[in-house]
Amino acid sequence: MKKIAIIIQARKGSTRLPNKVLAEVEGHSMLWHLVQRLRHSKFAPEIIIATTTSERDNPILDIAAELGVKSYVGSEDDVLDRYYQTALNFKIDIIIRITADCPLIDPEVFDKVLIFYLENDYDYVSNTRPPTFPDGLDVEIYSFKTLEQAWKDAKLASEREHVTYYIRNNNKIFKLGNVNYDGDYTEDLSKLRWTVDEKEDLEFVKAVFKNLYKKKKIFLMNDIIELMKEKPELMRINNQYERNEGFLKSLKEDRIIK
Repeated sequence: MKKIAIIIQARKGSTRLPNKVLAEVEGHSMLWHLVQRLRHSKFAPEIIIATTTSERDNPILDIAAELGVKSYVGSEDDVLDRYYQTALNFKIDIIIRITADCPLIDPEVFDKVLIFYLENDYDYVSNTRPPTFPDGLDVEIYSFKTLEQAWKDAKLASEREHVTYYIRNNNKIFKLGNVNYDGDYTEDLSKLRWTVDEKEDLEFVKAVFKNLYKKKKIFLMNDIIELMKEKPELMRINNQYERNEGFLKSLKEDRIIK
């Protein structure tokens, strides 16, 4: 049987919002909440936190130990290599990439993407190409073979920093699949910003948890949407930011890695 595992990339050194993964939300770190939400996947895949060799990221290893999940330390800048070495070390056949800035990840959306991957023949599957879910519910799944090919062939700094960029940018090499939102809401959910890159994003996440967490520990996407309908002022906390700003910035500063 193929080994499926979630690799969460996490570090303290965010340029826009340092230490965000350790930010306290309802008594626990943002990373702690992310792991708890992923544990509600009906597939219960193994969870591994991949952080960096920098000493400042040692508290992330402490959280991993507290949570009882495995961890790995690798390159800070070459995140593609960090993922490859993590997958190689733990002998993972199917990698599910989750980033630590997505504390509102929905386990049901997660399962939907995983089922689609397992039932079809794709090298890479996500729910972001095109995006139809709120930003912050991103799930990417690919085989070790696909990851290894990207690791060997990716040369640009953007391709090493953003783990799946080489894969997503080469649809003649890789067979790419996507899961689109097909629920009851008719509005464009991709415009909703639930990821955490700026201080306003963290304010939004804290507000969501404050309203929903005590009633329902693992609240879902629809719960958040209904909350925003009741309290539309929440949406205005962080709606001034564009989706994928950090990624677009890195493309402008791209260079070949020698």
